[in-house]
Amino acid sequence: MKIGDKVRYLNAVGGGVITRIGEKGVITVLEEDGFETPVLANDVVVVADTNELNFVSESKSKSDTTTTTQKVEKPQYKFDIAEETPEGEAINVSLAFVPVNIKSLLQNTDMEMFVINESNYYIDFQILTGNATVSVHTADTIEPQTKLFITDVRKDEVNDYEFIRFQGFAYKQTTKFDVKPALDVAVRINPVDFYKLHRFEENDFFEAKAMLVNLIENDYPPIKYLIDDKQLQEAMHDKRPQPTKRQFAPPRKSQIIEVDLHIHELIDNFANLDNADMLRIQLDKFHSVMKENINKKGQKIVFIHGKGEGVLRKEITELLRKQYKNASFQDASFQQYGFGATQVNIH
Repeated sequence: MKIGDKVRYLNAVGGGVITRIGEKGVITVLEEDGFETPVLANDVVVVADTNELNFVSESKSKSDTTTTTQKVEKPQYKFDIAEETPEGEAINVSLAFVPVNIKSLLQNTDMEMFVINESNYYIDFQILTGNATVSVHTADTIEPQTKLFITDVRKDEVNDYEFIRFQGFAYKQTTKFDVKPALDVAVRINPVDFYKLHRFEENDFFEAKAMLVNLIENDYPPIKYLIDDKQLQEAMHDKRPQPTKRQFAPPRKSQIIEVDLHIHELIDNFANLDNADMLRIQLDKFHSVMKENINKKGQKIVFIHGKGEGVLRKEITELLRKQYKNASFQDASFQQYGFGATQVNIH
């Protein structure tokens, strides 16, 4: 069988012309009334090999027949059936930000923004940006088991993506499916994260490292995003101090202090600084934190210095060996920080 063949149904009255051959033995037949019907190839038989359709229509008199010719037209929409997986029956959607050049992350490299759909469902969605008032950034449809490019994000635009709202609904086009809840989640992305190397990780979707933001997990927004809109508005606009009750609790172990030594975290304007000046500022911050916590036995401090050429890391380890002998140090968690952080333990 091929597109253009005239076929008749084996188990029903009628037939038509094949306009499309899909997967799993499913073909689309254009019938006399102009409607297209998907059927199994095993349920039809070829009666003519032509690219034109000759329908015979019966008049009120059985002996009177007329023949009309109708040219086969390409369907306006084509619905391809993606190969489904058991895991894909749950809706899982993420945003991804992929640097054009990961090595220039701290300078001016741009990002590519994607939506990732790991489900068996088509999703009609819109992305809104803004905080108190929003605007529609993108409205589109993403197919099952795919990633969809949304836009290029310039480095000077990252603040525009701090507040993102994702709304949509999921469905299947050619088969029955379980009804899914409407998708609606608001997330906040700290613009500083776009400058942190450890936020960009190896992943299953891109050859390059990417920053992934989970929007929907197993049909619902992650728990950390489940914030009532009224509570969110109150949190943003109600600045009145709240009375606090005095609480007594057993002492807890010291929390890990995280100190980001990337220069853009320490000062706002560093365009006119040379490498020596930036290193001095970073080491001043290191000394300040160490002196503040040097007598807190058991305190753990993670200094995020980045991988780079290793100059800052080398300076920190030398200072720890010579000036802070009651502190030990080690590489911080690779899973959380990559190779770009040092953990200090106060003894």
